[in-house]
Amino acid sequence: MSDKIEKIKCLIIGSGPAGYTAAIYAARADMKPVMYTGMQMGGQLTTTTEVDNFPGYPNGTDGTAMMEDLKNQAERFGTEVRFGMVTKVDFSKEVGGIHKVIVDEEKEIEAETVIISTGATAKYLGLESEQRLIGGGVSACATCDGFFYKGQDVVVVGAGDTAAEEATYLANICKQVTILVRKDYMRASKAMQHRVNKTENITVLYNTEIDEVLGDNVVEGVRAVNNQTQDKIDIPVTGVFIAIGHKPNTDIFKEVLDMDDTGYLITEGKSTKTNVPGVFAAGDVQDKEYRQAVTAAGTGCMAALDAERYIGALE
Repeated sequence: MSDKIEKIKCLIIGSGPAGYTAAIYAARADMKPVMYTGMQMGGQLTTTTEVDNFPGYPNGTDGTAMMEDLKNQAERFGTEVRFGMVTKVDFSKEVGGIHKVIVDEEKEIEAETVIISTGATAKYLGLESEQRLIGGGVSACATCDGFFYKGQDVVVVGAGDTAAEEATYLANICKQVTILVRKDYMRASKAMQHRVNKTENITVLYNTEIDEVLGDNVVEGVRAVNNQTQDKIDIPVTGVFIAIGHKPNTDIFKEVLDMDDTGYLITEGKSTKTNVPGVFAAGDVQDKEYRQAVTAAGTGCMAALDAERYIGALE
């Protein structure tokens, strides 16, 4: 481990809309933020080919290009963006305390404030054909990408409230929605199941899983298998929405920060404050309800303002 300890005013862990927006605000407040991007610079949005619902892009944009725009804007105001992974944290529980962070298991940093924007990772089935077609018709966000399948047939995979919500959302814009449920029942709440059952253009197939996503460069259908009879059917669709949950990227904060039973960081009231003074959380790492780029950006702004006010109160 390096003997030299770097001291900074504002450390941002993770990139994406939340991290970059926090960086823009923190830099403009002369907090001289340093950002460590994590292994996926730009976060989940870099796996989205088209972004049509972020304000300010009347003709839409590419997810990777949008993240590059945000990065350039953050750097223009003085943010130092570094590629690296925070591997260990030692946060002070005292107001005004110094937070120690280890990057890539060797570089030690001491920060007055920390903004966590490590996001969440969508869970996928793990099929080769599914992974190959992410961005080509396979998505984990109906509200992000559903518009592109208007009037078309799609499949939703999942059995919980998220799958039911995504299916009913898609049913409003798509011709036909087929939900594939692995077991012989849905885990969704009764209210959500009633909504699904009352929607005419939604079909639910129980005991059914995806065997393969069909298509070379774009989705052309799915091959589904009944896990009781082993019978297979091909369902022609242009979109496949995986709705089996997300995993917040919070493993290194366990036993340090308060989180719910699924790992999302808990923030105080309408703020971005965690249970540790001077440590703030923004974006999907603390938001399991909306998970949109624009809401992540909003909480990134809030985190920078909270951090600025925290430091201001100490001075």
